[in-house]
Amino acid sequence: MPEFHGVRATEIFAPRAAVVQTNTLPIYFGTAPINQVANPAEAVNKVILATSFEDFKAKLGYSEDWKSYTLCEAAYAHFVESEQGPVAFVNVLDVTDTETTAPADAKFTDGMFTIPKDGVLKASVSVGDGTTTYQAGKDYALAFDAAGKLVIAIMSGGTIPAGTTTLKVGYKALKPSAVNAARIIGGTDSQTGVRTGLELIEDVFLETSFVPNLIVAPGWSDNPTVAAIMVAKAKDINGLFEAHAVTDLDAGQKYVDIPAWKEENGYTSHLQTNTYPMATYKGRVYHMSTLVTATMVATDQKNGGIPVQTPSNQPITADGFVYKDGSAVRLPFDQANILNSNGIVTGSRWQDGFKAWGNRTGAYPEFTDAQRAFIPVRRMFSYIKNNLVLRHWQQVDNPLDRRLIESVTDGANIWINGLVGAGYLLGGRVEFWASDNPPDQLENGKMKYRVFITPPSMAQEIGFTVEYDPIYLAALAA
Repeated sequence: MPEFHGVRATEIFAPRAAVVQTNTLPIYFGTAPINQVANPAEAVNKVILATSFEDFKAKLGYSEDWKSYTLCEAAYAHFVESEQGPVAFVNVLDVTDTETTAPADAKFTDGMFTIPKDGVLKASVSVGDGTTTYQAGKDYALAFDAAGKLVIAIMSGGTIPAGTTTLKVGYKALKPSAVNAARIIGGTDSQTGVRTGLELIEDVFLETSFVPNLIVAPGWSDNPTVAAIMVAKAKDINGLFEAHAVTDLDAGQKYVDIPAWKEENGYTSHLQTNTYPMATYKGRVYHMSTLVTATMVATDQKNGGIPVQTPSNQPITADGFVYKDGSAVRLPFDQANILNSNGIVTGSRWQDGFKAWGNRTGAYPEFTDAQRAFIPVRRMFSYIKNNLVLRHWQQVDNPLDRRLIESVTDGANIWINGLVGAGYLLGGRVEFWASDNPPDQLENGKMKYRVFITPPSMAQEIGFTVEYDPIYLAALAA
C-alpha cells in the first residue's frame, strides 16, 4: 500500500442513541363527534395522537355536549385549560351508530338552513323539493358552524330555484347512546386480530413510538368492569410496559359512603388512582379523573417528564365540586383526609385555589408499603421499568460476553446515578449477580440484572409541637 502524503478527512457516524421518552402520555377512551371530520370511518377504534386543540378538532371533531362526546372534555382540559400535549385518544362511537330523520320541510333563511341536531353525517344528508333530489357540491354546500351544527347553503348557479325558502331535508345523525361499557372495553377479533376499545392500548407504542403512561376513561371508569379492565391493561402493555389507570368512583354516592363503595367494587389496585367526586370550572362540569390526569401531566412536565411528584396539593382547573346530579359537594378537610386514608384522591380548596388532594393508590389501606401505596413512588417504579426496556432494547441480540454484561451494568448505573443526582431518586444501583445467571441461562442467551431504587416519598404529614417557654419572661426584667 503506497504511503499517503497530504491532508485528508474521514467521517464516522455517531452510535444510535438510546430511546428516551421525555413526556407523560395519557390515553383516553370514549366518544367523539366524528361526523365533523373528513373521513369519519377512519376515526373509529384507532389510536389518534393529537398535539393541540385544533389538531384534535381536525381528527375527532368537537362538541360542547361532553355527556354525549366524552373525549371532548379531555381535549378541552389538556389543550385549552392546561396547554399540554400530546394526548392519545380512542373513539369507539361508530359511523353505524345512527338515528335517521326522514325528509321534512326545512325553512331556509337567506338561502341557508342549520340542522338543529348534533352529529349529522354529511354523506347522509338529502335535500329535495318532493320531486327532485338535489346534489351536494352542485346545488347546495355543507359546512359545520362553530357549534358543530351542519349548515346547508343553497349555491348560486345550481338547479335549486332562486328565492326558495322551503326544502325537504333528511339525514342520519350519530347516536352516542348506542355506546355502552362493553364497547369501551372492546376486545380482539379472533379471526382478523383487529382490536377495539381498551385493547387498543396495545397499538399505542406500535403506532406512535410512545409508551402510554396514564389510562383514562371519564364517563366510563366509574363502571367497575371498565375500571377492572383498565387496571388489567395497565399491568402489561405489549408484554413490556406498565401504565397507571386513573379512574372515577361513582359521583352519585355521598362522600360518607364512597370508601365502602370503592372496596365493594374492587377499585383496589396499586396501579390505580381513584378520584372523586366531579368538579366545575367556568360553567363546565369535569370528571375528577380528567383534572387529576392533567395535573399529573403538568407536574411530570415540571420534573423533566419524570413522575417523582404527587398530584396532591397541585392546582386543578376547578371552581367547585359536585355530585353526578350537579348538587354541590362541600368536603371539610378532615373528611377529605378520611377519603385519602381509603385510597381516594379528591379535591380541596385552599387560600390560593383549588387543588387535587390525596397521595394514595387504590391499594391503600390494604397495602401500606410506599412501593404500592404512594402514587408517585408507584409511578416511579413503572417509569424505571419502562425506561430500562427502552434504553437497553438496542443491546438485544448483541454477543453475550463480558463486554455486553458490563456495558448494560454501566449504562444503567450511569442513568440511575443521573436520576439520583437530579434528586429524582434517593439512591439506586444495578447489579449483575452470578447466582441469577447460571451457565445454563447464559448459554441460552438470558441475562438478569438486579435494580435497587428508592424514590422519595412525599411529605404526607408535617407536624409542629407548640409549647409555652417561660424563659423569655426574663427579658421583661432585663
